[in-house]
Order: sequence, then structure tokens, then C-alpha cells
Amino acid sequence: MKLHLANPKTGYTLTGYGTGYLAVNGIRYEHPLIVTPDAPPTQWKVDGLTALSAESTGLLLDETPEIVIIGTGQTQIFPPPFQLRPLIEARVGLEIMNTPAACRTYNVLVAEGRRVLAAMFLP
Repeated sequence: MKLHLANPKTGYTLTGYGTGYLAVNGIRYEHPLIVTPDAPPTQWKVDGLTALSAESTGLLLDETPEIVIIGTGQTQIFPPPFQLRPLIEARVGLEIMNTPAACRTYNVLVAEGRRVLAAMFLP
């Protein structure tokens, strides 16, 4: 039984994850992703959390998000502040969490109509 109407304006949501992949709207990707509600996901060209830089996080601002969620893989790892400086200086909301939690949080924020961006490393 369907208890409520689905929101047709939800856009791109994270529909699955597992070891070595993420799924957006049912399509499987095997590389880090940048996901926003309004555009198809794009590859995040960062080779891993240790390769994260101020330049790579600064590029996330091109999408003008109000909130950025960084999914750090299977475990939550906080990057050093210098890697996040562009986001901090732009006063963008920033959440760091493991990728499974980041997927769930992103979907909730999309359903609320928020301008959210998920930058996701594979679990």
C-alpha cells in the first residue's frame, strides 16, 4: 500500500552503495562521485581522501551548494582543515561522515528541497 505520493521533483538521489560502488537513480558507479539533485552525477577526480586538497574542495563551490556532505568511505575520517578551507571560507554548511550515512543524509536533504551537494568516496 502506498501511504503518500512520491515527490516527482526529487531529482538525483543515492539509491544504493556497497563495497566499491555507489548507485544514483539505480545506475551503478565505481568511482568517487559528485551528486546534486539537479544534474547527473559526475566523477569526482580525487584518488582518495589522502589526495583531497583545497583545490578539489574549492571546485565543489561551482555548484553553489548551501550544504556539502563529504562521504569518507566505510569509516568517518575528518580531513585536515586546510583541505576544507574553501568551503569554510565560503560559509557553506559542511558535514563529514562515512559514505553510508552520507547517502542517507543527502537523500533526506534532497527530499526537503535543500541545495545539497554530496562528494562521495566509495565505501
